[in-house]
Amino acid sequence: MTFLSAAINRIQPSPTIAVTNKAAQLKAAGRDIIGLGAGEPDFDTPDFVKDAAIEAIRAGKTKYTEVDGTPELKTAIQAKFRRDNQLEYGIDQITVNVGGKQTIFNAMLATLDPGDEVVIPAPYWVSYPDIVLFAGATPVIVPCSIDEGFKLTPAKLDAAITPKTKWLIFNSPSNPTGAAYTRDELKALAEVLVRHPQVYICADDMYEHIVYDDFEFTTLAQVEPALYDRTLTVNGASKAYAMTGWRIGFAGGPVPLIKAIAKIQSQSTSNPCSIAQAAVTAALNGDQSFLIERNAAFQRRRDLVVSMLNQTPGLRCPTPDGAFYVYPDCAGLIGKRKPDGGTLADDEAVAAYFLDSEGVAVVHGAAFGGSPAFRISYATSEANLEEACTRIQRAVGALV
Repeated sequence: MTFLSAAINRIQPSPTIAVTNKAAQLKAAGRDIIGLGAGEPDFDTPDFVKDAAIEAIRAGKTKYTEVDGTPELKTAIQAKFRRDNQLEYGIDQITVNVGGKQTIFNAMLATLDPGDEVVIPAPYWVSYPDIVLFAGATPVIVPCSIDEGFKLTPAKLDAAITPKTKWLIFNSPSNPTGAAYTRDELKALAEVLVRHPQVYICADDMYEHIVYDDFEFTTLAQVEPALYDRTLTVNGASKAYAMTGWRIGFAGGPVPLIKAIAKIQSQSTSNPCSIAQAAVTAALNGDQSFLIERNAAFQRRRDLVVSMLNQTPGLRCPTPDGAFYVYPDCAGLIGKRKPDGGTLADDEAVAAYFLDSEGVAVVHGAAFGGSPAFRISYATSEANLEEACTRIQRAVGALV
């Protein structure tokens, strides 16, 4: 339609949401569908968190709050950063938003102008480039191959930075690959960033607490204090605390940026939900031991999926260090013929074939800037995962 803005025409709907919605529609129509597209834990929100929300309702905490978070929640976030990341942020350095996506959206909208560039390692979370495009800037995509562990190297980072570079968006553990950076790897990237003082860093740590095999999580501002004043350390409650629908994200960063984020939010959503803020305050302040049990379950699921996919001819599936995704390479399937005679031309065709032939919904790698591959979320039961992988094996076995 001609009256729509140039900004809205620069972006596309989220592919992961599209896959999830299509799977739900097929299921509602009676198809036997196993949805592996959504990045959403199947665990419930912990009871002590739900209890805090109920108590907040009963206590009448149903009014407007401060635009970018209640003092109680900001204090809990301040303690979280100190406890988990050895980062000290003042209350005026903390923002609370309607999910981590809004945190990043507000930050980009508040800082980017046409001509600015944002470095984004690929494979990337689907929303990063579109947020940058919506803000009028240019995403600079840096491909990181399976043989590089899907990780950005210092040389590639240095080569991607120009005088126009304003941000690096950096996600560890990664959605979609589960790749996570060690302290030494972060230190090497930080050495590059220190040499480029015009570059701000958006450290998306949303999967911080979901790591395996004794992996030690660290974040960039923690590893290199020289980057503290130009790093936005982003986190939230959605993944570790199984609170996707509660929609609370947060970040710590330099005061001028935090104030700018609040200004954007004051003219969009205003405050995040007061009840959800009370719940996340309890989540951050409460007993964290349940995370250990849930991570153990995620690790069992990871190992099951990696094993079964690597037993499938044409697939190559690395073992991720964190998050709850695998990102198998499917180059061995491209060019194969389906039983109906059609050819698998790309990873989007592979994903469509799995859905049409066996009722397994995955997200094609092109959506994440890394092809040929696809993403599976293993944030569902082992029974679902085993059945889904069996179906994928059957679908692959039918190719010629």
